[in-house]
Amino acid sequence: MNQTFTLSTAFLFIITFTSAYSFSAEPVIIKLTQTPCTIIEAEKTPQAFNVKNSDDCERINEKTSKERPFKKLHLKPGKTIFRVENKNVPYELGFWVRGKGVKRLILPSASGGGLETGKTQDYHIDLKLGEYLFSCPLNPTPDYPLVVE
Repeated sequence: MNQTFTLSTAFLFIITFTSAYSFSAEPVIIKLTQTPCTIIEAEKTPQAFNVKNSDDCERINEKTSKERPFKKLHLKPGKTIFRVENKNVPYELGFWVRGKGVKRLILPSASGGGLETGKTQDYHIDLKLGEYLFSCPLNPTPDYPLVVE
């Protein structure tokens, strides 16, 4: 009887400790800044574009995105908050992170809009191992690479 009590107590301690640990792990916060047609931290040499609406960005990106060098963001798996700021974009933005290629079907994604000029918004995701893309379809920006390893 004493051995059963000891095993039960040990099992209960492990379950409690594991649950408390997984809930108390702080997410990693990645700060990103959107300017017209660009997420600054994802570009090796960010450029300043003057736009009035998202159509302007579509034209700009069509002309420039192949020659603009991007940084590849490297993160570890786990809970992540993308803290995105709309800095001087004169219209509402959003954010979208998703798996790259066919991995889009199995990797987690996070998206949303409502990011007004001068505001900052959080987008939560539990990243798994794999390759991702992130962008703003409303700005619009190019698709920037993200590797979770």
